[in-house]
Parts: sequence; C-alpha cells; structure tokens
Amino acid sequence: MDFNEDIKQACEVMQRGGVILYPTDTIWGIGCDATNEAAVQRVYEIKQRADSKALIVLTDSEPKVEFYVTEVPDTAWQLLDVAVKPLTLIYPGARNLAPNLLAEDGSIAIRITKETFSQQLCRRFKKAIVSTSANISGAPSPHNFSEISDEIKNAVDYIVKARQEETGESLPSSIIKLEANGTIKIIRE
Repeated sequence: MDFNEDIKQACEVMQRGGVILYPTDTIWGIGCDATNEAAVQRVYEIKQRADSKALIVLTDSEPKVEFYVTEVPDTAWQLLDVAVKPLTLIYPGARNLAPNLLAEDGSIAIRITKETFSQQLCRRFKKAIVSTSANISGAPSPHNFSEISDEIKNAVDYIVKARQEETGESLPSSIIKLEANGTIKIIRE
C-alpha cells in the first residue's frame, strides 16, 4: 500500500469514529478523532486508563493550535521556536475538542508534528488527532512497531502500514505546561 492510500484509509477509519495505530514524530501512537467523545472513550478503554488522565493531541500547524485553545500565550511560540526535539505544550482553555480528552483544569496537551506521515495525516484529516503511546497504561512505551503488544494491535480498527519496519529507538516528546499567568512547568524533559 502506498503512502497516500495508507493516509486515506486511516482518515476514513477516524471519520467513522474508529481508532488507529500510527507512527508519529515520537513513538507509535493510538489515535482517533480528537473531537469525537465516543472514539476518545475507546482509546481510554484500549489503554485500560482512567479518563481523568488527559491525552495528547497532534496537529500539523500553528493556526490549528489556536483553533483548539482560547488563547495561546506568547511563551508557547518562543518555546516552539527553540525546541530541538518534539515538544508537547499543555495549554489552558481548551475548546472544540471532546470533553473527555481534557484535563480536569480544562487544559489540553498539543504537539505540532513535523514528521512526514503524521503531519500529512493531520493535514488530510483536518482535525486534531489523539496521540497516546501504543501500550496498556503502566506498561513500558514501545520504542518501535515491533514492540507493540498484540493486545493493542487487535484492539484498534486500522494499523498504518508506514514505518512498521523501522527498528530504531523512538523517544517520547518533552512536555511543558503553560499556565494562564505565564508560569511554565516542565512535566517531562
């Protein structure tokens, strides 16, 4: 299957409320339409994770961040400009997303992906996509496709074909929380 067909299939599954397994700019992720509450609930169930623990969403561009957050602090743009590895920012005042995706304080974790496949997937899907590590909650995050458990693979509706053969060790993103008052808090380096 070629790259474009793979993206088309993944988008069709998410448009129907399905859950996918896909490569990102960091590790392989379990994903779905970030605006679909039922799909988000399925992701929590697949991961066997409490829905009080918020999930990360991916998008392909800065303007889309502004669609999902009431106000983007200037600090966010400065951090994104100097980031040398993938950076997830937690923004206050989330909007236009499934309510069960948000943290209890109404914040949302968003990463702008620059990796070719996930960026094109976000661009073609035209909405934010959930991106949570492809593991059962509490189990180690897989470093590549070959480390993803059959339990996860069997639970999703579509497995992306791209990048399955890669064997290198992928790492999760850095996570920084931005407060409305300008305070920043490093969650994961």
